[in-house]
Amino acid sequence: MLIQATELLLFPALMAFAASSDLLTMTISNRVSLLLVAGFAILALVTGMSLTQIGWHLAAGAVVLVVAFVFFARGWIGGGDAKLAAATALWFGFPHLLDYLISASLFGGTLTLLLLQWRAWPLPNFLANQSWALRLHDQNSGIPYGIALAAAALAIYPHTIWMTPAS
Repeated sequence: MLIQATELLLFPALMAFAASSDLLTMTISNRVSLLLVAGFAILALVTGMSLTQIGWHLAAGAVVLVVAFVFFARGWIGGGDAKLAAATALWFGFPHLLDYLISASLFGGTLTLLLLQWRAWPLPNFLANQSWALRLHDQNSGIPYGIALAAAALAIYPHTIWMTPAS
């Protein structure tokens, strides 16, 4: 029962925390990615995932980490986003990786367009003293892409091995 509760709650809770953290502070703590990696490792072992499956999940995470850090090096995404995407890929493996990446792109594009439009309007008075709102409204500020990564992850997670009953 504890294993099922962990499968049900750990990943979604960490994704929700990453999204809210990115929204409010424009940072995603390394602890979130480390907890995702540790959670995957523990659940993979206690659920009896084969070493081959674990290896493929590790490979998916490594591929995303390499590509995401190229994006980070070019200034396209933040370092926290790169680590979050890789840790998420570790949980999804290759079977759900493409769905995740496409969903993250769609959520990210929508988020970017909405945020750019919001920045074109005057900031409402009731948000004028909120540091997170000022940061999001700043034309020179980045896009909190962790929100899109988390939204995509939460959309895909119900279809993964962690949420599908064993046959």
